[in-house]
Amino acid sequence: MEAPFDQTSAEAAEGRGDWATAIAMVSGFSECYSRDYYRHDAHLWHMELLVKAGLLHELAELAKTDVHARRRLDRFLYEEGHDSELRRRAERGDKTALYFLVRLLRARGEQTAAQQAVADIDATDTHAIELANQPLTGA
Repeated sequence: MEAPFDQTSAEAAEGRGDWATAIAMVSGFSECYSRDYYRHDAHLWHMELLVKAGLLHELAELAKTDVHARRRLDRFLYEEGHDSELRRRAERGDKTALYFLVRLLRARGEQTAAQQAVADIDATDTHAIELANQPLTGA
């Protein structure tokens, strides 16, 4: 395994909100699914930095081909309560978006809406069906 990059400097840049520096340092070292776990971890950190920096357009662009970017974008949309965008992504085949949509609707107490979303988007997805039909107390 390769020695890690200057993680301390990247963390310091992140800590002071210097997103451009932190992103440049981390992205320059990161590698998706690398055999070098430092590089793979840096890739996941890069996705997180894009969210913290508010660079959602970059994250969305990466999400077209990068599963980690897609998952991080979906999680951001869930955390921010963007059900319409999650629905749009789920309708385009993004399973993670569907699961987050169901969780979001259920968290709002909208179990019927969650069940309807599954029926509308992918009535054959057994995981989504199970999520939508869990008792609200177990959500």
